[in-house]
Amino acid sequence: MDQTNTSGLLDLIDTHVHLDIPPLSSDPQGVVLRAREHGVVQMITIGVDLDSSKRAISLAGRFRGVFAAVGIHPHDADSMSREAVKELERLASFQKVVAIGEIGLDFAKGYSPRARQRDAFVRQIDLALRLSMPVIIHDRDAHDEVLGILDGYRGQGLSGVIHCFSGDAAVAGHAVGLGFFISVTGVITFPKTDALKEAVKSIPFERLMVETDCPYLSPAPFRGKPNEPARVVYVVKEVARLKEVILEEAASRTSANARALFNLPHPRQERDVL
Repeated sequence: MDQTNTSGLLDLIDTHVHLDIPPLSSDPQGVVLRAREHGVVQMITIGVDLDSSKRAISLAGRFRGVFAAVGIHPHDADSMSREAVKELERLASFQKVVAIGEIGLDFAKGYSPRARQRDAFVRQIDLALRLSMPVIIHDRDAHDEVLGILDGYRGQGLSGVIHCFSGDAAVAGHAVGLGFFISVTGVITFPKTDALKEAVKSIPFERLMVETDCPYLSPAPFRGKPNEPARVVYVVKEVARLKEVILEEAASRTSANARALFNLPHPRQERDVL
């Protein structure tokens, strides 16, 4: 882990972490404390099925600055049922749950049939609208289909973020036109990602957020190693470079966007144990 201490200098929010997945799950307290040492004051730990959503809620309850999202990932779309929707609705009522996610489409792996993925995606969007909550969208090799589904909700008040964005400037522009935010990961620090970097340049700052998607997608120079929320600072540094602003501005603006979308309290208002 890089030892640069940015605590007190930056206001960072990692909008997408998986604290319940190994190796992070073996020491979530250590992960949270290291993140704070690097200026990460808040983070959202994400559910990918009912069990992990419950774990996310438990983790959010343990730590100051940690919030949760509940949802069923497209890989697990086969588990979607009426009962699952009811359980997600129950879980979404817990304190510190701030979004429905991650949900969406993944046509790269094919772990679930595409028809089942679409059904699960739409059911969870409908749930989010009913609960007036934002969505966190997983979109892998499915840009046209994801945007087509979101187009169908135009004007209905749906809000959310395309997480781990992997499209180009045209895809980003379409999503932003629908009122969505775009969140980028350590992938923007990799070489040979020119289209993604150009997309970041094109996205209005007021629609841009950052994440690690840890324990995946460690930024350079940690590529191939387990990721942590502390390393979101490397994502923000690259955003600052691409947007030609100072680091502190990139941090404050992306964090302000996260607080607006997810209705996060100011850190000084939190009263959790740790």
